[in-house]
Amino acid sequence: MYSLARNLLFTLPPETSHELSLDLLSAAEHLRAIPALMPDPVFDPVQVMGIPFPNRVGLAAGLDKNGDYFNALGALGFGFVEIGTVTPRPQPGNPKPRLFRLPEAEAIINRMGFNNKGVDHLVEQAKRRRFSGVLGINIGKNFDTPVEAACEDYLFSMEKVYDHADYITINISSPNTPGLRDLQFGKQLDELLKSVSEKRQQLVDERERRVPLAVKIAPDMDETNLKAVADILAERGIDGVIATNTTVDKSSVSGLVHGEEQGGLSGGPLTHAATDIIFALNEALQGALPIIGVGGILSPRDARAKIEAGATLVQIYTGFIYRGPSLIRKCAEELADN
Repeated sequence: MYSLARNLLFTLPPETSHELSLDLLSAAEHLRAIPALMPDPVFDPVQVMGIPFPNRVGLAAGLDKNGDYFNALGALGFGFVEIGTVTPRPQPGNPKPRLFRLPEAEAIINRMGFNNKGVDHLVEQAKRRRFSGVLGINIGKNFDTPVEAACEDYLFSMEKVYDHADYITINISSPNTPGLRDLQFGKQLDELLKSVSEKRQQLVDERERRVPLAVKIAPDMDETNLKAVADILAERGIDGVIATNTTVDKSSVSGLVHGEEQGGLSGGPLTHAATDIIFALNEALQGALPIIGVGGILSPRDARAKIEAGATLVQIYTGFIYRGPSLIRKCAEELADN
């Protein structure tokens, strides 16, 4: 059934089909039709970052940038949903076209550029929460904020979303905002995480609630850089790490239609690279903080490989687009079968 729907949706431009799919899903949720169409979610509780997750399978950030659809998406059986990336001010993102399917590789290239309606809009949507699972909120910097001033954008959005998030993700790894990935390394990373940790403590004191912080990293790191990042994450009291974002390495899709487009590559070509990063990161962290594994999960076996490499939770996005809602349950069942 999903295969037929996907074939129809894939006749439309990617952004058009994305928006139409989410609008239809939202309408179904408002009509309370999703429970009639979907089996009960898999219940496989696990405690991560001090949070009880109902199961180990989440939706990665990027699908619902503004928090407009997370209630409907959550009803499909996700244990957690991450919304965003959101920035302090609304921004249109990069010029269209900026989203490309590579169906032969079950992959997507995007150069969206953090297109979103701004943090105030997302907060208003989060106040309408009906989803009973875990809600993560992913924050980034505006495209025109200089990298040296990026910390202020993160602190601003962090305070805005704090009361509405079960955890907050610091996105410093998108390849589509100039200079953003520079924040992953050395002094810049250390200073950013020092500031967000201090801000979090201030908010804990004010609001008597501790919201875990996660950092999302790129797959395009060598072992030396990865070890350095792991050390800073642990030293600065970060609660979790999401590995990985999209890759800028397109060698695996060279020769395919759209394979040379600028942007981040996700889906099948990232499966093994992301798993390798998780394994190396787990070795570097030595259990200091949990890993959320994401990147090229197209089957329950892929989800299992992320867990075996060292992840505690997983997230899907591109696999969800290509394989449909059944992938959520299949992965959750696979990970519950320990």
